[in-house]
Amino acid sequence: MTGGRPGALDGPAAPEHPARPTAPAPAPTSAPADAAVPPSPVDRPQPLHEPDPYSTPPYGGPGPWAPAPPVQHPVTTPAHGTPAHGTAPPAPAPAAPAPWQRYDPWSAAPLQQTGAAVETREQRRRRGRRALVAGAALIALVAGGIGGVVGAYLEREGGIGGGEVELPQAGAESHTRPKDSVAGIAASALPGVVTLHVRGSEGAGTGTGFVLDGKGHILTNNHVVEPAGTGGEISVTFSGGETARAKVIGRDSGYDLAVVKVSRVRGLKPLPLGNSENVQVGDPVVAIGAPFDLANTVTSGIISAKERPITAGGENGDGSDVSYVNALQTDAPINPGNSGGPLVDSKARVIGINSAIRSADGGSESEGGQSGSIGLGFAIPINQGKRVAEELINTGRATHPVIGVTIDKRFTGDGARIARKSQNGGPAVTRGGPGAEAGLRPGDVITEVDGRRVHSGDELIVKVRAHRPGDRLELTLERGGDERTVTLVLGSASGD
Repeated sequence: MTGGRPGALDGPAAPEHPARPTAPAPAPTSAPADAAVPPSPVDRPQPLHEPDPYSTPPYGGPGPWAPAPPVQHPVTTPAHGTPAHGTAPPAPAPAAPAPWQRYDPWSAAPLQQTGAAVETREQRRRRGRRALVAGAALIALVAGGIGGVVGAYLEREGGIGGGEVELPQAGAESHTRPKDSVAGIAASALPGVVTLHVRGSEGAGTGTGFVLDGKGHILTNNHVVEPAGTGGEISVTFSGGETARAKVIGRDSGYDLAVVKVSRVRGLKPLPLGNSENVQVGDPVVAIGAPFDLANTVTSGIISAKERPITAGGENGDGSDVSYVNALQTDAPINPGNSGGPLVDSKARVIGINSAIRSADGGSESEGGQSGSIGLGFAIPINQGKRVAEELINTGRATHPVIGVTIDKRFTGDGARIARKSQNGGPAVTRGGPGAEAGLRPGDVITEVDGRRVHSGDELIVKVRAHRPGDRLELTLERGGDERTVTLVLGSASGD
């Protein structure tokens, strides 16, 4: 092959060897146009060094060990070599470097014409994925905004086309509840609770009661059945809706308890009786009744106090209708109509008979009034109710324990003072009575009963009536500035 560079030869490829950059061969000198004979070799300029024995470019062919030189682009500066014949031409003005002049044959990454590194396939793939993710996020954001606007519009306008609305709802569940839960207690006790409607010449009213036995005996409050008098009507409605007529078996105003009986009624569900002595403050309780004639109403709370001395009634003015109760106090809501209903424990056993509430004006009254619950309800302990109910069923009357003395109601000091005379003018200490046998005297101030403080005459009566006739009591009293203790056995008196 011939070419414009001296020493360029054709031949087989040289052995592989690291390539070295070389400068391009000097441009040939042009002869004058009128020259007829080319200059002789003697007249030609000679190289400044000895000829290369291996003919290495740019002055000769490739050496036996070197590969062919890489292809290079022309440069703007003259190559090293023999100066031109005659006067050297002026140096050309420097030109702006072209992008391909920044090419580095030793660089690992190929270059674009702009000089930036060419992206690999993996880099292009990653950039594409990032762009796809960003685009998807933007679309989701826009779609979410549009969906929110459309949803708000549909919610405000009631949907598109006014179709039927179907709301989500929980599926059917078991009606069974734990036995000690309020629902479980109510389910167990409600079948034994009744609502009483009383009508008579003295008025009408509504109350509650509960079944004592399979014979039809029902326990309630005396003030519930009192309006019926001797010729009134008492209607009993069971929790299932069945009704029956009832008659009074016996009642006692001092304990505010009464027993009525229904006949020819099957399927009665007597409530089990608990033991009020086992009750502790804080125990959970459930009250069942018909407040304001709303039958089968269930409320819950706790025992908030025990042995709370209260008196209720007194509308007659002569004290004949006053009841004295050493009550269980509860915060379970009790209202007019709950009277006579059961207060049950966590095992659905009756521990008390709901009888009175504390009214907002500070007085204690039976639930026959129209006051509402303020969270202070009182129940007759079932131990006392059981004894009285048995006596009313068996004899029609209840007995009251007595100490055989008259209490001075005008005494304002601490304790209960024995009066100087009885109300009818007789002796204040009954001859041969329990008080006389124990050595009590008029003017003595009783301060304790069985070690528990007594602050008034009514409280002394409550403490005494919490016992049975024949029980033994220990009384602490003051006489002439001295304190002494006496023991007596309670007597018995017939109630009203």
